Amino acid sequence: VQLQASGGGSVQAGGSVRLSCAASEFTLEMYALAWFRQVPGQEREGVSYITSGGSTYYADAVKGRFTISRDNAKNTVYLQMNTLKSEDTAVYYCAAAQTRYRSTYFRGPDGYAYWGQGTLVTVSS
Repeated sequence: VQLQASGGGSVQAGGSVRLSCAASEFTLEMYALAWFRQVPGQEREGVSYITSGGSTYYADAVKGRFTISRDNAKNTVYLQMNTLKSEDTAVYYCAAAQTRYRSTYFRGPDGYAYWGQGTLVTVSS
């Protein structure tokens, strides 16, 4: 079971970045998926969540700017990040949790068994 995140990089404030996370060796269809981010010295925080049923949830700090989506046919989850701010600078991680119900998701990192390797997004002002 592997998740491979990609798409990070450096961008100026106000710009956009799209992150991708592709799964191998398992299908994502029955998994709740999420993006977390972490700054050195701080705890990993949840950014966006999407259930296996397609419902989406966002942290207040990114609501209206970030969009999480999934393409089950491509076994991939995306995070479109717009109007980026310097405080969005972090390592971003994708995560997956197998769920019994299509409405289930977990807000904290402990709920997720599978993690991507992280991709750095740097926003300069």
